[in-house]
Amino acid sequence: MRSYAATFVALVLIFGAIAGFNYLQSSSSANSNYARPPVVIAAATAMSESWDQYLDSVGTIKAVHGVELSSETSGQITKLFFDSGDVVVKGQLLLVLNDTVEQASKQNQIASLDLAKLLHERDAKLVEQKSIPQSQYDRSRADLQSAQAQLVETEARLSQKRITAPFDGTLGIRRVDVGDYVTPGTVIASIQDLTELEVDFTLPSQAGPLLAKGQSIMVEAAAYPQQTFEAILFAMDSRVDTSTRNIAVRAKLESGSKLLPGMFANLRIALQRENEVVTVPETAVTYSLHGNTVFIIKPTDDGSGLAQEPVIVEVGEVRDGRIAIYSGLSAGQQVVTAGQNKLFRGALVAIDERVKL
Repeated sequence: MRSYAATFVALVLIFGAIAGFNYLQSSSSANSNYARPPVVIAAATAMSESWDQYLDSVGTIKAVHGVELSSETSGQITKLFFDSGDVVVKGQLLLVLNDTVEQASKQNQIASLDLAKLLHERDAKLVEQKSIPQSQYDRSRADLQSAQAQLVETEARLSQKRITAPFDGTLGIRRVDVGDYVTPGTVIASIQDLTELEVDFTLPSQAGPLLAKGQSIMVEAAAYPQQTFEAILFAMDSRVDTSTRNIAVRAKLESGSKLLPGMFANLRIALQRENEVVTVPETAVTYSLHGNTVFIIKPTDDGSGLAQEPVIVEVGEVRDGRIAIYSGLSAGQQVVTAGQNKLFRGALVAIDERVKL
């Protein structure tokens, strides 16, 4: 019995010592001051910069000389002298419509004209000799003029049976073939002079006083994402569209731009003016439905910083990774550029530029 009692006392002493040690440890931890570690972020200083002012717009590229070829008259195509994508010169014959009737009429009228010339020449000699009355000579002269007019009319109808290139250019997809019957307005092919291109666009009417001939315009097209083309403003409409309150503008593109008519283009017009703006790295702005916000850091005496309540800012355009702030922030203030999701008001921060979003 004594051995059991001794064992029991020994166990009580052992567990009591362990419980006492744990109590002392927890008491010392509770009495010590606990401080959260600083939140590691990246930061930058808001800067005041002079930015050139621009007007942005979108437009459509078109050729100075560009049309859809079509026929003025009806007829069946008997001859074709071009293919899709051909480069042609002004006056080059492209196709011929069936002109059998017109050719027969032309031969008949040539014969009538030859006869009218002979009769007129004979009557001219006879009227000088007073062998015929003046009225007969006048009649033969009128017959000659009529025969000449009829031949000119037939030749005009014949010319309508032939379609030629109206200017130097590149043909598009051929939409007809030999044997097709065409009517006035039937599109045969598109022809575009790719050496001279323009871009048409619109701007709000209030931008009118800021525009002038000769202004430089930067043009970008999705087909060439890494290239910028230059255009020169050369024409503005003389009136504002009453339905949209926009003014139509046209600019001439630099030669050899490789762009094609019909392409969509983004344009930027330099206004030769500068505007002082406060800028921060684009990553400093947090976008939300309730407003765009920026975390500001308040410096502390020990050289670290405290996160302030996020402020709502009015943002502008982005250039080279920096965004313009129109209100809510002043130059010289330090803002958080990475790590915003870990912040709260009054949080102690440690700046490390290696931190990424």
